[in-house]
Order: sequence, then C-alpha cells, then structure tokens
Amino acid sequence: MSIYDYFVLDRDGNNVTLEKFRGKVLLIVNTATGCGFTPHYEALENMYEALHAKGLEILDIPCNQFANQTPGSDEEVHHFCQLYYHTQCDEMKKAHVNGELELPLYHYLKSQQGFKGFGEGKMADMMNAMLAKIDPDYKNNPDIKWNFTKFVVSRDGNVVARFEPTDDMEKVKACVESLL
Repeated sequence: MSIYDYFVLDRDGNNVTLEKFRGKVLLIVNTATGCGFTPHYEALENMYEALHAKGLEILDIPCNQFANQTPGSDEEVHHFCQLYYHTQCDEMKKAHVNGELELPLYHYLKSQQGFKGFGEGKMADMMNAMLAKIDPDYKNNPDIKWNFTKFVVSRDGNVVARFEPTDDMEKVKACVESLL
C-alpha cells in the first residue's frame, strides 16, 4: 500500500482520501489544544502561509491520547485553532494514533519512520524521563510518544521524515522546503 491508499475523516466525519494530495508535500501532525507544545500551531500556520502556494498541505489530526490534552469536541478544537492561531488548514476529526483504535494511516506512517529519539536539551530530557515511567521500552517501538509528532511526505508519496515534538520547527520547515 502507499500513502494514497489511506484516508482520514474531516471534523464533520466525511472521508478525505490522501489521494487528493498526490503531488503535494504533506506534513501530517497529531495535535492538541492543551499541551506544552501547542504553540507549534503558530509555526505550523506560518509554514502553511509561506509554503501552501508552493505545494504544502498540512493534515492536522487532533488526538486526545496523551494526558487528555484535547478534551473538546472537533468543533471546539477548530474554534480554538481559529481563535488563537488563525489556522487555515482544516483540523480533521480527533483520532487515535496508537493502539487498537489507531488510524490505519498512523500504522503506516510509523512503519515507514520509527522513533529515533527526542534529541538533546531540557525538553528532550523531560520527555525521556516522563516516558521511561510510562513505558520502559518506549525507545524500542515506533509508537507516537506525544502530541505534535510530525511526518513529512514527499510529492511522490514517500514518508521521508519523522519529527518529534522536541525537534526545532525550523528543521521541520527546512525539510519541507527541500521537497517543494
């Protein structure tokens, strides 16, 4: 299967096939409205504004699996994003990214780009310490570890990169720009 064989649901529950994005660079991100990484929305919106006309599409897939940090309805998530970050890309329906109820898309993404670590620094240390308590084997599985994990898909449908929430958003932007 390829990335284009998958679909997500928009916030109204309608199927959105990824085939619709063939030829575009995709940035797929599991988001949250009440997370320490929520300010990533600002960088995501700036990237969208700067690069959408060149072929970038962002799939914002809210997720409430991590510390219950997206408790609102799909419409409440949308209003939050509009009010605080003026987002232009549509937020999809909330979904699971791990476990029995995970979107098949996320199973595919994780099979293409596994977890490679949180990098260096205070936030990385904090994430490593927290996850070691939750899952002592977290470093050895491809699961999404937290909100704002990002996958970059090239115009030809290859999942070329995975960025953890601790990664600098400038690195994410540089990766996307290199594919446009």
